[in-house]
Amino acid sequence: MDERTAEERILAGLDDEQRAVATTLAGPLCVLAGAGTGKTRAITHRIAYGVHTGVYNPNRLLAVTFTARAAAEMRSRLRDLGVGTVQARTFHAAALRQLQYFWPHAVGGQLPGLLDHKAQIIAEAARRLRLSTDRAAIRDLAAEVEWAKVSMLTPETYLTRAQDRGEPGGLDKVAVGRLFQAYEDVKADRNLIDFEDVLLITVGILQEDPRVAATVRDQYRHFVVDEYQDVSPLQQKMLDLWLGGREELCVVGDASQTIYSFTGATPRHLLDFPKRYPGANVVKLVRDYRSTPQVVGLANSLLKGRRSGGLAADALWSTPLHLVAQRPSGPVPEFLECTDDEAESAAVAARIKILIEHGTKASEIAVLFRTNGQSEAYEQALTAAGVGYQLRGGERFFARKEVRDAILQLRAASRAADDEPLGQLVRDILGNLGYQPEAPKTGGALRERWESLAALVALADELVVSRSTPEHPFSLVDLVTELTERAAAQHAPTVQGVTLASLHSAKGLEWDAVFLVGLSEGLMPISFADTPESVDEERRLLYVGITRAREFLNFSWSSARTPGGRANRRPSRFLDGLRPNTATAAGPRPPARKSRKAASPSVCRVCGKILGTGAERKIGRCATCPPGYDEAVFDELRAWRLKEATAAEVPAFVVFTDATLMAIAEAAPRDLEELATLPGVGPSKLERYGDAVLEIVSSA
Repeated sequence: MDERTAEERILAGLDDEQRAVATTLAGPLCVLAGAGTGKTRAITHRIAYGVHTGVYNPNRLLAVTFTARAAAEMRSRLRDLGVGTVQARTFHAAALRQLQYFWPHAVGGQLPGLLDHKAQIIAEAARRLRLSTDRAAIRDLAAEVEWAKVSMLTPETYLTRAQDRGEPGGLDKVAVGRLFQAYEDVKADRNLIDFEDVLLITVGILQEDPRVAATVRDQYRHFVVDEYQDVSPLQQKMLDLWLGGREELCVVGDASQTIYSFTGATPRHLLDFPKRYPGANVVKLVRDYRSTPQVVGLANSLLKGRRSGGLAADALWSTPLHLVAQRPSGPVPEFLECTDDEAESAAVAARIKILIEHGTKASEIAVLFRTNGQSEAYEQALTAAGVGYQLRGGERFFARKEVRDAILQLRAASRAADDEPLGQLVRDILGNLGYQPEAPKTGGALRERWESLAALVALADELVVSRSTPEHPFSLVDLVTELTERAAAQHAPTVQGVTLASLHSAKGLEWDAVFLVGLSEGLMPISFADTPESVDEERRLLYVGITRAREFLNFSWSSARTPGGRANRRPSRFLDGLRPNTATAAGPRPPARKSRKAASPSVCRVCGKILGTGAERKIGRCATCPPGYDEAVFDELRAWRLKEATAAEVPAFVVFTDATLMAIAEAAPRDLEELATLPGVGPSKLERYGDAVLEIVSSA
């Protein structure tokens, strides 16, 4: 392929900024790419253009991203551009491949087993230390260990860097540090390594073995890193070692979409890129091809209301990318206030049904919420409305029995396939498993099975169009190969059903219609976002949600949690200035409380002694004095708290501490006013949990 043909084929259709990215092939390049601006298109065309013009050797370029799905999508696009031999991997996949190759030489012996999930080992470590943990605490502690390791901390250095990170799992920092060490000991006893170890060990080998480092640097001459705002210190260290002082690096990211700081991700590397590489080219992609001007306008307005502090102190972040809509005008976004959660979910389901009846595909509609615990109400409402759905983060597509059976049937048929058109052949094969042209009228398992098979049929049709050439029509053998690769990468096809997903898991996706639900104070921003930096991140999370929508956008919240409950909820502060007839909030809500006079020392109501700890002051008595509450009520409150914490994916103490539950059980409040007087029950918790707590206390 000559240079003219490459330019026509690869550069045609790119806008000026995308073309600048695609044709800047040497030296450091920083691409600041807003949501919907075609960043993946720009960087894949850059790679393809570099290969076709002879600047890049496809076997010596590594493209790195953060999820297996994103890597699979990039590989698919590169294949369509004729450069399918270029490697596109996640950081972990690239590091694991290198570790498997170099381990026998650099370390010797057999590579330890890879630990898929930390929960079991964390639980064993807690038992060794005789620490009391529940399921939610174990999940929180696993996340804390991951954060520590990607921040390149050890159990010994953890204490010095974790002073402002709350109490994961309800444990103090010393206990968490001991559990961290016990976790490492259990892994060593069982000859296991976790995903962070893969990076840490590979980094160690590259640092200590010059021959290994030289081999890797000779293999890879050029690097591309997508979603660079999500890089952790450990991943940046890995990248620096791969580069070895060279500057053939292209990074792509958007500080406005930094939503994973709790995992150790930081946009600092993106924002500081021009400082680290003074000669770097910086290209901004701001033309939004995804969303209507109405959606883009709201996204831009949301970022204008951000607080000072955190990322705002950086010069690049102080002027976030201002998106410029390229699509025609669309419908005005809706703002919906409902009486309670049940009414909100029913109203959203009704609007979704209308959209589907007017031609919007169910697979092009999403309901996005802050916590996974909010999904149940929408699952029930959509089922009642007769609308199918898929829960993102549920059972993986390729793990479903009908999908596994379908791939087996297709593989068997590929051994004796004739020249029958692929689309019809796939329909005939999957018809034996229950596929039919029309969707079942019922919901439940039958509908879910059909939707899985229909997704495979639709994928086959799509690939016939995109992958066929006159010399090689896309065949059943090609389809089976594609499905095998996608199963390994968990790159699932689109399923025909409304998507229910958390805002975090929606990153990187888009739909025609997006419903952002539960937008009340305490959920957006989440109640435990209590610093300017954490509130800023909550704002960016909502920004990500808004920019997932192509055309239809709906914001909703409810005034009360349950039907007939007290209407004491307020819409999210982030909606100020976005909703009609509201002004942008000048500062944080709720307003700061007035300073209080120093209180007299608290004394035990049983023995009269001065109370010495915060926990004793909360319950109003010494820890050694007999409790004055019904233990059954306390047990019911603890069981309720565990359910709430599990649903919200937060540690149990974030809901209420044991001391607060004791105080509630002892005081037996009769209404919200009495409950509000108890220590540990602030306005946001009163709003979110008050009705449920009173119901437990009153029914005892």
